[in-house]
Amino acid sequence: MVTGGLGFIGSHTVVELMEAGYEPVIVDDLSNSSPQVLDGIERITGRRPLFYDYDLRDKAKVKEIFDRHPDLQGIIHFAASKYVGESVENPLLYYENNICSLVHLLHEALAHDVRRFIFSSSCTVYGEPDSLPVTEDMPVKPATSPYGNTKQIDEEILRDSAKAYGLQVIALRYFNPIGAHPSAEIGELPVGVPQNLVPFITQTAIGLRDELRIFGDDYPTPDGTAIRDYIHVVDLARAHVVALERLMEGRNKEAFEVFNIGTGRGSSVREVVDTFMKVTGVDLPYRITGRREGDITAVWADTTKAENELGWKARLTMADALRDAWRWEQKIRNKKSNP
Repeated sequence: MVTGGLGFIGSHTVVELMEAGYEPVIVDDLSNSSPQVLDGIERITGRRPLFYDYDLRDKAKVKEIFDRHPDLQGIIHFAASKYVGESVENPLLYYENNICSLVHLLHEALAHDVRRFIFSSSCTVYGEPDSLPVTEDMPVKPATSPYGNTKQIDEEILRDSAKAYGLQVIALRYFNPIGAHPSAEIGELPVGVPQNLVPFITQTAIGLRDELRIFGDDYPTPDGTAIRDYIHVVDLARAHVVALERLMEGRNKEAFEVFNIGTGRGSSVREVVDTFMKVTGVDLPYRITGRREGDITAVWADTTKAENELGWKARLTMADALRDAWRWEQKIRNKKSNP
């Protein structure tokens, strides 16, 4: 089962799972995705996965899926509200959606003896780190946003559940996913105004937005803009397949394991903008505005544990990701202007 499987990361993971021989069952409430993503998955893989348009906050619907699929081997849980800024403005939405959904899912997983669980966590659990790069054994700090707090709470729920009920859990704390499938059949398609940097860049480049806003140039970084670890979404999707195989083969060393999934390199917002203009040849109008509440100065991953334990390493570059994201943006806008 892949919850949130028509979203940005979920859809790419579904493709990687299908290409590895698995049969995903997708559950998605379409709050930040589109049923047309199924068409893209089918064009890439040649198969159409089973899909349920269900909200995981509905206990009866969650039970129905498990009842219909008694042969489920594991769960990859993406379904969640995911924007830092929105979570500051509407925290109750985030606490209800991101926590209640997980609890309902776990109740039914345990009732149906589905014990393998991959959780979509986030580097936001580290807050503003004391040192860089961030390792998995660094303390989880008080969250700087309700979104980050829900990820911390969800990890605690899973850790306690693994100890009490025999769940086998891997939480992947990933950094900043960007890009699109190289086929340009699936990619990031946010509803409304983008909250993430790269779709805002591509929408500005294509003329959908007048200008890109850069939130703050007064951070204590080399160029004054915030630094993040930007990972190609295809690399990130591969990590979920590798983590699932670790659980399927019983190679996990603990009932609850955590891995950082990133490139191991930090890039500033200006660096991302400059790289985009270089690889696409498109001039990008941008304006510096004030810092955004909930954002931190810098974070990037130490990926040593993922490399050594999972045998996983990011292969694709930021330039690859930006090139793929631009190809995707051009394709979807061309579709909308030429139906």
